Amino acid sequence: MSDIAVNDLSDTKLDASVYRRERDEVLATWHTGRDVDFSRGIARHRDMPESKKFSAALAQAEKDRRTLLQPRAGVALLREHTKLLNDLTPFCDVLPTTVDAYTRHNRYEEAQKGIDRSRAAGKSLLNGFPPVNHGVSGCEELVDSVSKPIQVRHGTPDARLMAEITLAAGFSSFEGGGISYNIPYSKNVPLARSIRHWQYCDRLVGLYEDEGVGINREPFGPLTGTLVPPFISHTVALLEGLLALQQGVKCITLGYGQAGNLAQDVAAMRSLRRLAHHYFGLFGFDDYALSTVFHQWMGGFPENEAKAYSVIALGAAAAKFGGATKIIVKTPHEASGVPTMEANRAGLQATEQMINMVGDQGYLATSEIDQEVALIEREVHSVMARVLQLGQGNLARGIVLAFEAGIVDIPFAPASVNAGLMTPVRDNNGAIRIFDQGNIPLPDDVLALHRDKVAERATAEGRSASFSMVVDDVRAISASKLVGRPNTLAQPQ
Repeated sequence: MSDIAVNDLSDTKLDASVYRRERDEVLATWHTGRDVDFSRGIARHRDMPESKKFSAALAQAEKDRRTLLQPRAGVALLREHTKLLNDLTPFCDVLPTTVDAYTRHNRYEEAQKGIDRSRAAGKSLLNGFPPVNHGVSGCEELVDSVSKPIQVRHGTPDARLMAEITLAAGFSSFEGGGISYNIPYSKNVPLARSIRHWQYCDRLVGLYEDEGVGINREPFGPLTGTLVPPFISHTVALLEGLLALQQGVKCITLGYGQAGNLAQDVAAMRSLRRLAHHYFGLFGFDDYALSTVFHQWMGGFPENEAKAYSVIALGAAAAKFGGATKIIVKTPHEASGVPTMEANRAGLQATEQMINMVGDQGYLATSEIDQEVALIEREVHSVMARVLQLGQGNLARGIVLAFEAGIVDIPFAPASVNAGLMTPVRDNNGAIRIFDQGNIPLPDDVLALHRDKVAERATAEGRSASFSMVVDDVRAISASKLVGRPNTLAQPQ
């Protein structure tokens, strides 16, 4: 399809004739698209046991107040990827398929070369599984060869063909969104284009829902994973959740990436659920199943395994205290490259142990958490109000205009459409605050609170508040700290 202008974006469900015409173009972009059969896909999902349906697993976890464990995993070849998932199955509740970088950029010819080289080498030479190249039959074989639900996890601005193939094959959850898989991942993809492409993906999920087949949709919560204030990631999650619901999605999982301060992380998870119900209801949606996902630390990890386990355990505790339905588990080998199966298993077991211990302690209630919940909600309401005002009744347009104006601004994102003016920094207790608001519209008293928190840290460290603090914070956890303090103030080892 030709590029789309912001004024051409609509909030309504894609017209059936428009979808069918576009679908013909999408399926023709790579030869495996011709094997997509929607009716066969419906039949496969209907015949699938409940134990392999992602929406059913999430619904049961919500009912039981359990936190499901999900690793990240993906290799180039079908047999090896199947073995990897089966090896991980005893240690997790739901399965991933992490997609390779070529497929994320729709470079299927290069992905095929990676498959061929991997076969010749006898090991994966891609950083994930290429589902488009393996096609419907290969993906069906994968789904049939495992015993738990599988989700597609990737990072793709245009995931239309991937969605058609994987959903037709029996994958029951699809991650991503037009904002979260564009702004943090790409430099020159127009936001209006990626939103429209993801409306197609969400409409496809809606078509499965129309046939009684539940497919889970999960916007990518952590964004850049680097000092992202909760209200920023929450705003994006809510916007993508609303765009999905508008296209007929009914099972939605909103996510958040660990920031490091326990009170702020717990508050973030609790406020995300409350805010979702508020805005989904405000837009008139009541027929949906909501769940949440917590991503363990997405930034740099300590190289030392023992120290890495501490980061994993802190994330597990925050996820459970925050009431997350699911947790994306990291490994003690994050700092050294692609984790082995053994490292994945170790991360899952460490997370399970912490979740079980925290689960026996009941609801964590503190005034600090309550204050953070109230602060995050005020910040989100302020930004959302401006997005809706810009859209004048059209959410999709409002999103594009909000990014153009810097109203929504994701820190350290590569996208040219992202203003990049807002700068975050940690306060003296490690919570993420605003150093420079850029053009983000926050109430004066909220901005004053951020300034006071940053000033408190500056006083404690005996230096003026500056961008050097931000740089220090980016590196802090990999250096076994939370707050990037000067070496003279570092805690003893």
